[in-house]
Amino acid sequence: MIGTLELKRSEGGLFQASETELRSIAGELITPQSHEYDAARAVWNGMIDKRPGAIARPATESQAQALVLFAARNGILFSTRGRGHNIAGSAVCEGGLVIDLANMNAVSVDPARMLARVGPGASLGDLDAATQAHGLVVPTGINSTTGVAGLTLGGGFGWTTRKFGLTIDNLRSARVIIASGEVVTASESENPDLFWALRGGGGNFGLVTQFEFELHRLGPQVFAGLAVHRAEHAVELLCALQSMIDSTEDDLTIWAVLRQAPPLPFLPEAWHGERVVIVPFCYTGALNDAEKATEGVRTLGDPIAVHAGPSAFCDWQKSFDPLLAEGARNYWKSHDLASITKPVAETVAEALAQLPTEECEVFFGEIGGVMTRIEAAATAWPNRTPHYALNIHTRWRDAADDARCVAWARELFDRLAPHSMGTSYSNFIPAGDVLNNHDSAYGGNLKRLLELKSKWDPTGLFQGAVDLQPV
Repeated sequence: MIGTLELKRSEGGLFQASETELRSIAGELITPQSHEYDAARAVWNGMIDKRPGAIARPATESQAQALVLFAARNGILFSTRGRGHNIAGSAVCEGGLVIDLANMNAVSVDPARMLARVGPGASLGDLDAATQAHGLVVPTGINSTTGVAGLTLGGGFGWTTRKFGLTIDNLRSARVIIASGEVVTASESENPDLFWALRGGGGNFGLVTQFEFELHRLGPQVFAGLAVHRAEHAVELLCALQSMIDSTEDDLTIWAVLRQAPPLPFLPEAWHGERVVIVPFCYTGALNDAEKATEGVRTLGDPIAVHAGPSAFCDWQKSFDPLLAEGARNYWKSHDLASITKPVAETVAEALAQLPTEECEVFFGEIGGVMTRIEAAATAWPNRTPHYALNIHTRWRDAADDARCVAWARELFDRLAPHSMGTSYSNFIPAGDVLNNHDSAYGGNLKRLLELKSKWDPTGLFQGAVDLQPV
């Protein structure tokens, strides 16, 4: 029976909302009495267990705008949910209103103008499928299940960053619902300060209803693969990779993952579940040049197995999805490292020997190339020097393992802190840590971001994964 809904106010207390009124503006409304409520409130990270007062799924910009105005007018706590991983769980709020943008997932491609327009509910898989149909790409992230909105607002790095820059470096404009409820365009020519803040400042400045990206020619095939190495060779291998990456051209991206070996079909069964160092790589240059360009990484050291060759870019973007399926419990800790020194390699190798579960890993994602040739002050993204985003990724299934998995991640994080550049990738910061990570997430841009927060959201209506409050 339709009646009233209790929604938590942002400053405490409850607001008795008319369900009829909310349904009239929401598009689709899910309440605690709806049969799909538990599925709708669940997020990718199984550690997050919040019970919102209602979940609204607008299908249009005007509906999203009406929901923001409704929340602002009545002082209702609300969160904005795009689509993807959201390690911190900030996309869902306890007791308040969730504005879930899953139904706003349209992607349109204009090959003539080399532009793509993307809704905030789209995934990287949605975007890749639409752009690769034309042999084009927007530089995005690593997994097809990642959401475009969260990835972009946090910066966005992936297999094509070295060649084309960060996701934010390819953002040309955004339509944004700001705190007044007005819809504005943010670009280099319109509201440029807001545009600056959106490119790395998270969801702190408004609700983005459309992203417009520059496209680049790529694919439909790239040359990609994996080399799998013994754990006992981890230190020498990581140091050798550092030397190799120093001289790598922009077409080649090389990363490293230390974990137990998944049941990869090309890996001898005896190695399944053993501790290994996996070196994934992706070459985005001409396929005729790929064998020569990747020879160094394919033949480095004494690999257990190597699997490489031409791959559809869309398929390569999905290749690690099975290791990041939704529902598991996840806790991440992250540092930016200028290089993989021997002390760093030794510390991580020791941690590899003490993995708390078979799904835990340590990831080195090298970020360089074109990204480093953009002025440091051009966007809110804080680190324009070549570096590694090191992610200590703990992942497990049983809540009884929470304490030891989190402790393992924090201990390794603390041991690596002396080697950190003092910044970290904001999209990797977990729940419970965000309030203490303003400096690492935003670096030297924090002061300006706080000033712009006060200008564009003076009452603190919007909350990012790493939340900013007006000064």
